Amino acid sequence: MVLKGLQQMIIYQSIAEVRGKLRHPVATIGNFDGVHLGHREIFKRVRELAKKAGGVSVVVTFAPHPLQVLAPERGVKLITSPREKAALIEASGIDYLLEIPFDAAFAALSAGEFVERVLVGTLGIEHLVIGYDYAFGKGREGDVTLLRELGGRFGYTVELLPAVANGDTVYSSTKVRELVTRGDVKGVVEVLGRHYFISGTVVHGQHRGRGLGFPTANLETDDDLLPEVGVYAVKVRIGTELYDGACNIGSNPTFQNERVTLEVFLFNFDGDLYGKEVSVFFLDRLRGERRFPSLDELKAAIAADVARCREILKDAAIVEYHDAE
Repeated sequence: MVLKGLQQMIIYQSIAEVRGKLRHPVATIGNFDGVHLGHREIFKRVRELAKKAGGVSVVVTFAPHPLQVLAPERGVKLITSPREKAALIEASGIDYLLEIPFDAAFAALSAGEFVERVLVGTLGIEHLVIGYDYAFGKGREGDVTLLRELGGRFGYTVELLPAVANGDTVYSSTKVRELVTRGDVKGVVEVLGRHYFISGTVVHGQHRGRGLGFPTANLETDDDLLPEVGVYAVKVRIGTELYDGACNIGSNPTFQNERVTLEVFLFNFDGDLYGKEVSVFFLDRLRGERRFPSLDELKAAIAADVARCREILKDAAIVEYHDAE
């Protein structure tokens, strides 16, 4: 099935869906988890070269992430779901996205077979842009040296982009995961180029928040990567509207829960959220999770957290990708 994006990007969800070679395609290949600022520089260069050639820009990626198939024991946490990743790539101004289903059989393909079958035989690439540290194919043999050698045989050129960094901080998906995992949702904006968000569906919880005077929306999400447990100042998108709020991620140790949950208290909102899709944007972390000896102390702490969140969010705006730079 070929999907049409919200703007102009066309999404192919398998190699078989590409029904003919594209017009003077300039492509890049990678996992692009998170679509951080380093990825955006690659996409920008792909667009520039495609425009110069009178052709189209193409991103080739994989679902699921290859490490989830080849090394599940590593437990890699994805920054973005495939749907979120596609939306962010589209916002980067790319014309075509090819999402290749990744399994053990596909992983057994050599880099040469992949280039000949997919990049050349299916897409008809004329130019390939790759990041400084990317390699693919069985045994990661598809590095820049091999790609240029194959380019001489099949008639495409290769451009290797250097690392994108701010001082000593190299923009990478690993860095994003590190920052989010430790709760540095302010610092991650520098690498992601946007505020980190989690999307999900509002479900019924224990309804304890209402009894404490702070009714919360409990979020059920398929997103892998949760920030460190604690309290956060957030903005929440419901439909087209944004609301300020305070978010707690944790197991509610005062009530001796075991399961980690994500719940949000929305300011100035009155309505039924059950079953609705929402996105939670993390702007700042206030504190870690604590166990309180009494409900009165818990209520006082929540009131203080809410007051701090209101102050933090008063003049704050979320940063997100809207369109190509």
